[in-house]
Amino acid sequence: MAWDTEQASHKLPCPGKTSGRAGGRIWNRLPKRTDFLRIAAGTRRVTPGFILQAAPHPDNTLPPLRVGFTASRKVGNAVARNRAKRRLRALADKVMPEAADPGHDYVFIGRTETLKRDFAAMEQDLRHALKKLAGKAGA
Repeated sequence: MAWDTEQASHKLPCPGKTSGRAGGRIWNRLPKRTDFLRIAAGTRRVTPGFILQAAPHPDNTLPPLRVGFTASRKVGNAVARNRAKRRLRALADKVMPEAADPGHDYVFIGRTETLKRDFAAMEQDLRHALKKLAGKAGA
């Protein structure tokens, strides 16, 4: 039997597209380049494994947490860049729901060390970076 994408049984749910569902991601992805550019003008924290940028959400309402991921060609070939972004997504899944400010949008920028650094160390780096960013936002 050929794989028919129109058949209802072959349509797979896409993880991360819906917020608040059981077992899914708490955050939504940043959809537009303009969001990435707006956040790049905000505050940033540089860690050995990644760079975290943050900016207040432009809407006055409290939206769901929005996160973006990027990795330049300096990280490596397409396989390496995708692996770096997967590691950063896993990091965001683990830490962002309880530690991030929902009134802000965040962008993770992968570095070459993203592929090599211990995941537990990256988790500590993210928690520290979020605390520092929250302190800057309050000042």
